[in-house]
Amino acid sequence: MNHEPDLRTDPALLSVQEELRQREPIFHRPEFGTTRTDHLAMTAEDFWEVGASGNRYSREHVLDVLDERRRDPQPDPWETSDFHCRQLAEAVYLLTYTLRQDARVTRRATIWRRDAGGWKIVFHQGTMVADTQLRACL
Repeated sequence: MNHEPDLRTDPALLSVQEELRQREPIFHRPEFGTTRTDHLAMTAEDFWEVGASGNRYSREHVLDVLDERRRDPQPDPWETSDFHCRQLAEAVYLLTYTLRQDARVTRRATIWRRDAGGWKIVFHQGTMVADTQLRACL
């Protein structure tokens, strides 16, 4: 019995999915900005996230962590796959995907809102893939 959901993106949303795919993983795409000002512009005022640890983080905390990473950059090779886009409301979309960072694999979910200023990140969550699931993915 297959427990996986049907994650085929509605063909009408493929162009939105592609726009958002190019922005993920969030905060790892220098072409969309690397400064605190850039990150403020790409996040909603009430943005927050749930990290792979399960901890909740405020927008301010995430921006502080990004500032620290910018001061001491480390190699961070990554690969994305399995994108799926779903419209939640007018101009609000859920983008899900898998992120591989060396041996670490997480499922990611970002809620995006498009407004007059462009795309804004409303919410983000990363969930670690369990070792049993990871073996099945490889």
